[in-house]
Formats: sequence, structure tokens, C-alpha cells
Amino acid sequence: MASRTGRCMCGRVAFTLAQAPARFGACHCEMCRRWTGSALLGMTVPRSEIEWTGSEHIEMLQSSDWAERAWCGHCGSALYYHVTAERPMSASLELPIGLLDDASGLSFDNEIYIDHKPDSFGYAGDRTRLTRKDALAKFGIVEGDLQ
Repeated sequence: MASRTGRCMCGRVAFTLAQAPARFGACHCEMCRRWTGSALLGMTVPRSEIEWTGSEHIEMLQSSDWAERAWCGHCGSALYYHVTAERPMSASLELPIGLLDDASGLSFDNEIYIDHKPDSFGYAGDRTRLTRKDALAKFGIVEGDLQ
């Protein structure tokens, strides 16, 4: 893991990752596709490893009973996805890798909601691929929790 920096499109919100992971994944759920305009290509980062500047420009939406999404209130860049309910993933944020100043050297190692992926999306290579049901289990979400 190495330090990485990133920012939104207008630069009002920026961050430094003290220990950035070397891996990222894709989420094909409908919410992520609508939020980003495509699959979310993101990396899971512990909240404690991120130092934000310009946080007064961050807007958030509780997008489900158990998660929120954030964006820059000025330019609209998607900033992160966060599980807000007390679940295994609540200590982390999912950051779009497109925000990184340099995304070189990252390894694409997983896809989730693979059963929701549009048939026109195709990524080459072998990686872990989880269905919606398997991804929800990973997040500690029970089907009845969803609204």
C-alpha cells in the first residue's frame, strides 16, 4: 500500500489516502450505475486512512436505509459510498478510482452485482464475481433490510 491523492472535478474537495489499497472492483447495481453513469469502479478504504480538504463542499444522500452516497456540492463529482448501518463494511468508504490523481498500478480484482450487469458491459480477465445475494451477504445485509 502506498499514499495516494485525489480530488473532485473542480478541486474544491480533495483527499489524501495514507495507505491506499492496490486493488479495486466494480459494482453493477442499479444505484451505482445511476450515481456514476456506469459501473462504479471503486476501492475500499478505511475511513481512518482518509484526510479530506474542502469537506464543507461534500453533500450526502442517505440512498437506502443502510447506506449513503456523497458528492461535491459544486461540480457533482461522486465522492464515496458508505455503509451507515452497523455492518462489516461501515468502517470503510468506497471511493471511485477516477478521483485519484494517478490510478496507475491498481489491480482490478472483483465485481459485485454481476447478475445486474448490463450485457453490453464486459471486462476482460479473471476475478471474483459476486451476485447481488452474495454481495449483500458480504455487506452483512439481510434481504428484509432493503427498502
